[in-house]
Amino acid sequence: MSLPIRNVAIIAHVDHGKTTLVDSLLKQSGIFREGEEVPDCVMDSNDLERERGITILSKNTAVRYKDTLINIVDTPGHADFGGEVERVLGMVDGCLLIVDANEGPMPQTRFVLKKALEKGLRPIVIVNKIDRPRADPHAAVDKVLDLFIELGADDDQCDFPYLFASGLAGYAKKELDVESTDMQCLFDAILDHVPPPVGDPEKPLQLQVTTLDYSEYLGRIVVGRIHNGVIRSGQQAAIVKEDGSIVKSKISKLMGFEGLARIDIEEAAAGNLVAVAGFSDANIGETITCPNEPQALPLIKVDEPTLQMTFSVNDSPFAGKEGKFVTSRQVRDRLMRELETNVALRVEETDSPEKFSVSGRGELHLGILIETMRREGYEFQVSQPQVIYREVNGQPCEPFELLVMDVPEDAVGGCIERIGQRKGEMQNMQVGTNGRTQLDFSVPARGLIGFRGEFMRLTRGEGIMNHSFLDYRPFIGEIEARRNGVIIVFEEGVATFYALKNAEDRGVFFITPGTKVYKGMIVGEHNRPQDLDLNVCKTKQLTNHRSATGDELVQLQTPVDMSLERALEYIGPDELVEITPESVRLRKVSKKLVKR
Repeated sequence: MSLPIRNVAIIAHVDHGKTTLVDSLLKQSGIFREGEEVPDCVMDSNDLERERGITILSKNTAVRYKDTLINIVDTPGHADFGGEVERVLGMVDGCLLIVDANEGPMPQTRFVLKKALEKGLRPIVIVNKIDRPRADPHAAVDKVLDLFIELGADDDQCDFPYLFASGLAGYAKKELDVESTDMQCLFDAILDHVPPPVGDPEKPLQLQVTTLDYSEYLGRIVVGRIHNGVIRSGQQAAIVKEDGSIVKSKISKLMGFEGLARIDIEEAAAGNLVAVAGFSDANIGETITCPNEPQALPLIKVDEPTLQMTFSVNDSPFAGKEGKFVTSRQVRDRLMRELETNVALRVEETDSPEKFSVSGRGELHLGILIETMRREGYEFQVSQPQVIYREVNGQPCEPFELLVMDVPEDAVGGCIERIGQRKGEMQNMQVGTNGRTQLDFSVPARGLIGFRGEFMRLTRGEGIMNHSFLDYRPFIGEIEARRNGVIIVFEEGVATFYALKNAEDRGVFFITPGTKVYKGMIVGEHNRPQDLDLNVCKTKQLTNHRSATGDELVQLQTPVDMSLERALEYIGPDELVEITPESVRLRKVSKKLVKR
């Protein structure tokens, strides 16, 4: 007889402690052997996830509690990875909404929660980080209720159960004044408030593909939930494709989840989450079914991309020196392979065989793809991100974002002014008791391109900004770009201390002495609106006369560190970011320089 099942997703804003809370649940469920070394951030297995402290890919694990199998699905907290969120919510019957006791619900919480409420899920709210200073757990619960009402939750959803917890300390409790040392009341809340999965084992098989994986031994592996019927290892099955065609195949391997591992199983019934091998051309949203009575489930709808950029073969003077994969065929194959697992991505070929139009959900979504390809040894270049316009009722429309900024009081005026220049409209303003103010804006997505760097300068690095997709609205008019010109190299060579020191009064640099440069490469930002051509390779003319100040220690100003995200936000329409495994360089599209 199979175990009772609960399928639950975990929803939270970036950095609200979701992954740490899952760590505590796993450690207290007994899945690790005594004495086994337990890593932190167990569910964030990807290198980029660990480095950035965010969840990018949805993953699932399973624990046992009181003879019940609890499948836990971890979802990304950032709106750019909404393609992951929408798929996995179809696998579960309930969700845990984790909210920071100090910050309350934030924009990305709103995005994922809206999707969960639309699917009829009733969340269990967990107010996390109650042991931190300035935490106000009851105020956080009130803010969550306001958000539920704003998102149109029904009466049953608004009457949500809530717990107070500290994922780091490993405890949860129903009342603040009650002592607790473990997560037992959270496990009990899952059993009490998350309904068991519905599905009839007697009906023909229906399994919806929600996640794709790949193994060198098994080929493509599909992960999904069994909605009806029973699936067995070795049985004949069919997959109903997106276009309605039916492809028959055999289930070569069937796997279930136990802790962090996949385990081989012989059969699984309706309600279970399983991984299946044997369908080499399966795609997200398609249905694995009985070949005699094929019945498809509704396809999963994913929000369309809002931002696009052009990926092209690197044609700079330094092309091919640092990368392992540099040709258009290699770049194209890698992008097409990404489409197999990244449902929110679109790749289209252009007039040129060396250029590809890539569309995604935001700068972070595309930035993660670029960083992943770079680490795999690819070398290419990308253009400035552009928003994707749509026509609604015959009127040109553009994507708008909900922007939430948490800023120090002395920066409020500057932030309101800058967002106003970028066509943003203030929706709300809350003055906090700790000298900080929260500002809510609706702003065109193109108005946020390149704003983060300016925002950090306005708030002296103390501001926090988050944004998520709102809706499409009529085109609001041109937005004036307010960036200074750039400093461009006009000869190939190696940057010298002497040349950079002499030009310090012209602007700020992105490079250090000893950096190899080429004609057309951008090495800094000019103090004025015009671009400036500069020889950064000029050396000091040596003489046999000794300078009176020759022994003094002369230092350069600290250069601006152009990370990948910063570079993508910074570049203009006539500029490119050159990406290699070792370097991120900025350059002009045309190498023809302006004569001065």
